[in-house]
Amino acid sequence: MAVVREITFAQALNEALDYEMSKDPKVVVMGEDVGQYGGIFGVTKGLLEKYGEERVKDTPIAESGFIGTGVGAAASGLLRPVVELMFIDFLGVAYDQIYNQAAKIRYMFGGKAKIPIVIRTVSGAGASAAAQHSQSLHALFVHVPGLKVVYPSTPYDAKGLLISSIEDDDPVVFIEHKMLYGVKGPVPEEPYSIPLGEADIKKEGKDVTVVATALMVYRALEVAEKLEEEGISVEVIDPRSLVPLDEETILNSIKKTGRLVIVDEAYPRCSFATDIAALAVSKAFDSLKAPVKLVTAPSTPVPFSPALEKEWVPSTEKIETAIREVL
Repeated sequence: MAVVREITFAQALNEALDYEMSKDPKVVVMGEDVGQYGGIFGVTKGLLEKYGEERVKDTPIAESGFIGTGVGAAASGLLRPVVELMFIDFLGVAYDQIYNQAAKIRYMFGGKAKIPIVIRTVSGAGASAAAQHSQSLHALFVHVPGLKVVYPSTPYDAKGLLISSIEDDDPVVFIEHKMLYGVKGPVPEEPYSIPLGEADIKKEGKDVTVVATALMVYRALEVAEKLEEEGISVEVIDPRSLVPLDEETILNSIKKTGRLVIVDEAYPRCSFATDIAALAVSKAFDSLKAPVKLVTAPSTPVPFSPALEKEWVPSTEKIETAIREVL
């Protein structure tokens, strides 16, 4: 049996970009420090040397300008831009270009205009990057019709989902948790795609369903393995794609286990976690044997202090407590 090599999350993304750029000359990369520096997390390393300044563009610190440029380039049909928004916290500077332009053009022109743009951005706490560089704001994109939103947790998923996102004719916001870039996992060398809108059951179980995103998938799995020793069987589902959402996989799991815990590193109000909770009570209420539990960050800015930040991010202890409560 062949051994699949292991690479990091960042390397998997780099391979996806390299493959798409080699296959399609319309694919271009642009953003702050994506060229000579290779991206602040190394995701675009080597692409400038391979594809040149015409296709790998270092931009000024002007998010509204270069994201607007990317939207226009995509609408023209001449390019398929992959635009890097260095941190998701900066989306406010370019939110009009994303939610009023990219998300709405295809609808407003009756489907005649396609917007094949991918906006890659970085999310999440854990690096003591403070309140303006550590937020998880994926719910703001999920809320807007016309955008697809992808949030992978593993190197394997990252490569396959980025390839699918670049080949999609709709605007995709591709979110990468900063604490996952160094995580290693098995990734085939050959290109492959993972369809958007297909959740992945990271661990099967029969007593409790845990829906977790990005870094929280690993913490949920850690708790699930621990509880397995006590005879508690936890099913862990990674949506991977927040829009479109694989409702069927989530609902089937809830109907099987009768209990639901949602773990998401984001503010609790009007969040992705509350959206999944609403899905459960509206479409699987009769199957629930206990109230739905949410494990999220508190409704405060992300602290800079490492000690406080550790308390702020949902922990394995909080996940375990929630699972035991629904049982």
